[in-house]
Amino acid sequence: MYVPFHFIRFFFIKLKFKSIGNNTNFLMGLEFRNPKNISIGSNSVVNKNVLLDGRGGQLIIGNNVDIAQETNIWTLEHDVHDDYHKAKGDDVIIEDYVWIASRVTILPGVKIGRGAVVASNSVVTKDVESMSIVGGVPAKKIGDRKSELKYHLNYKPLFK
Repeated sequence: MYVPFHFIRFFFIKLKFKSIGNNTNFLMGLEFRNPKNISIGSNSVVNKNVLLDGRGGQLIIGNNVDIAQETNIWTLEHDVHDDYHKAKGDDVIIEDYVWIASRVTILPGVKIGRGAVVASNSVVTKDVESMSIVGGVPAKKIGDRKSELKYHLNYKPLFK
């Protein structure tokens, strides 16, 4: 979606999505599939060229979640073991204060716990513990986040 003004973009997205909290911002280039299954909390940021998929289940994104550019979050995938390339889906839950760095892929059935950080270019195939830092392909724990998480996101750059 390439609409240059935040408030206009937010208005159109709010009509499509299941729910969107206050002060959440979407940058240009957002792609979404079956938005009636997508919920996003307050004070979250969805950066440019992000794909949000609601076709295979609910996509639930909490408050103060930072999703960096070119991230893909899938609720539907194909079963590699099925003779007929059958699609299978599951919910994805991203709790409050999660930070998803650029070019991350999150697959169906994943829950990312409160305050977790996912490093750039990671592929998340399994649940991520709260306050953990994960990275790699597939994503594995590489550390713990040490923060009291007192911030509220409000990122609205002009014409992005």
